[in-house]
Amino acid sequence: MLSRVDVVEVVGRHVELKKAGINHKGLCPFHGEKSPSFIVSPSRQTYHCFGCGVHGDAIRFLTEHHGMSFVEAVQDLSQQVGLQVPEDERSEADRAAAAEQRQRQTTLTDVLAKAAQHYRQQLKSSPRAIDYLKRRGLTGEVAQRFGLGYAPEGWRTLASAFARYDDPLLAESGMVIAQGADEGKSEADQKRYDRFRDRIMFPIRNVKGETIAFGGRVLDKGEPKYLNSPETPVFVKGRELYGLYESRTGLREKGYALVTEGYMDVVALAQLGFPNAVATLGTACTAEHVQKLLRFTEQVVFSFDGDAAGRRAAGRALEAALPHATDTRSFRFLFLPAEHDPDSYVRAHGQQAFEAQVRDAVPLSRQLLEHAAIDCALDTAEGRARMLAQARPLWQALPDGALKLQLLSELARQGGLPAEELSGLWGQGQGNSRGRPGNAQAHGSSPAETDDPFDDGTPPGERYASRGKFGSGEPAWRKRPFNRDRAGQAEGPPAVRGRRPAPKRPEDRVLQMLFGQPQWWDSLPGNEHDFLHALPAPHGDLIAWLERDLAEHGPRSWAVLREALATDEALPEASRQLADGDADPGATLDDFRRALDVLLERDLAQQMKQLLAQAGADPAALQQYRELDRQWREVKRRQAAAPKDES
Repeated sequence: MLSRVDVVEVVGRHVELKKAGINHKGLCPFHGEKSPSFIVSPSRQTYHCFGCGVHGDAIRFLTEHHGMSFVEAVQDLSQQVGLQVPEDERSEADRAAAAEQRQRQTTLTDVLAKAAQHYRQQLKSSPRAIDYLKRRGLTGEVAQRFGLGYAPEGWRTLASAFARYDDPLLAESGMVIAQGADEGKSEADQKRYDRFRDRIMFPIRNVKGETIAFGGRVLDKGEPKYLNSPETPVFVKGRELYGLYESRTGLREKGYALVTEGYMDVVALAQLGFPNAVATLGTACTAEHVQKLLRFTEQVVFSFDGDAAGRRAAGRALEAALPHATDTRSFRFLFLPAEHDPDSYVRAHGQQAFEAQVRDAVPLSRQLLEHAAIDCALDTAEGRARMLAQARPLWQALPDGALKLQLLSELARQGGLPAEELSGLWGQGQGNSRGRPGNAQAHGSSPAETDDPFDDGTPPGERYASRGKFGSGEPAWRKRPFNRDRAGQAEGPPAVRGRRPAPKRPEDRVLQMLFGQPQWWDSLPGNEHDFLHALPAPHGDLIAWLERDLAEHGPRSWAVLREALATDEALPEASRQLADGDADPGATLDDFRRALDVLLERDLAQQMKQLLAQAGADPAALQQYRELDRQWREVKRRQAAAPKDES
């Protein structure tokens, strides 16, 4: 089949080629460059880039540039030259199923393309939507480039675009909500209505330019501000990047990809001279996102808010980038001032100032060092040891090369060890070398702490002041691992014969109930999210894993989460052991609230004790104490009003 295909013709549909002797030459579509180093040879029927080293034939070009599978590329080329598609080694049933899936995906993208056309027409006839885009500084040209549209008010406006509003494809593509479908009701008994109403519509396109989903933003006040299509056979949030199709030329021109957090950032930045921006689709940055970006550029800049949530997002992006951080690639982390996102910063300070921010962005090496040092007192031996423990899985995720060797020396210096000793220590293979980046070493077990002997309702600051020192450093209850419930097994020393097992600690129960009912996560305020993320390993690591899973897949049952945990080799063994036990899917929200309040009360008490000791010399500490005291009393009120736990 390849003997009938002209690679120059195939590549030339996507790359502007010029004759250069016996070959053809152009700008490489796989990385950003300003001087052409991409050569297509008609005699050899291959392409080669002297800049990034990519090499292949017509099939390889389609699989790498368009994201096709090998079979899809062969089918595409065979059809172009009128050849019978070669049979593969799959069974007839498997081939039929694959063909049916391809047809189903094509049908869904046709439905979504028709919806996108409808929304574009609606935008033209909506002065209110046009005015909103103009107020955001967008021109008609950039709106057309990104295919922006408008979903009018009303419950069934798509009925004017489709002959059958009850077409099951409208529900399968996520455009229409069929209420009652999950309950097994017939189509006649289901209530149907448009998912997107009174929103600016951002079509999400794959690298081939096919519309696979939508994002919708409210024009005025309303919740949620952004609404995404659900996952479908053609759309998985953890695999797609908004704006990647539109930014391919911009990536070559700028030489780097700027990863932002929202649709409007991408469109506005394109308007302001940065056509190289893309955005994750309401999820953390994944390894698949990084792999897709590296097809187009060797330099990636991640842009995040400077708050706690932004720092966590940066940590996940670091984890995703580390395995791809070869000596020829660059990953940087941009943290703008709290009052700005990329769009507002460019408007306030101009293109050159923003370019300077990008140039000064934190390189991956420094981000790794800072991420490893979180919550570590580097002026103590214990803090340095903890930093090295947290750094080890990060460092081991790096590919071999000069960067990895240099970072070993940096980590050794920061950890107070000679590089040779650190290399020898980490070369002993102790522990899980494939642990998820950012996890500290496992902690030892200790007897469960069930009650606070000083809990008499007196504010903790006064209680500690009058009754002496309760303890020093981090509370013991925050240092214990997640217990296993597997029959006949227990973590830690062997159980003494005849001794009753220690009751589950509050942090264990919180994790078990949250994994049983993951939808409860969204009901918690941001400060409680931050608190749970800060729990020591493995609890905090499991919270981060669950939040990432929620962002990528939505709430899933414990049976599904259990399998995902057990097979996720990026998690350390201490965290994956959760899958050996059980979650608590039968718990109520009141049960969860009680267990979480126990943790919050103890943490607030510890903080208040420390602030009270500082209050004599620091007036700000007293103010902080009063705020924490208010929170502590609110927790105590909830505890007093809650039904007693009979278990």
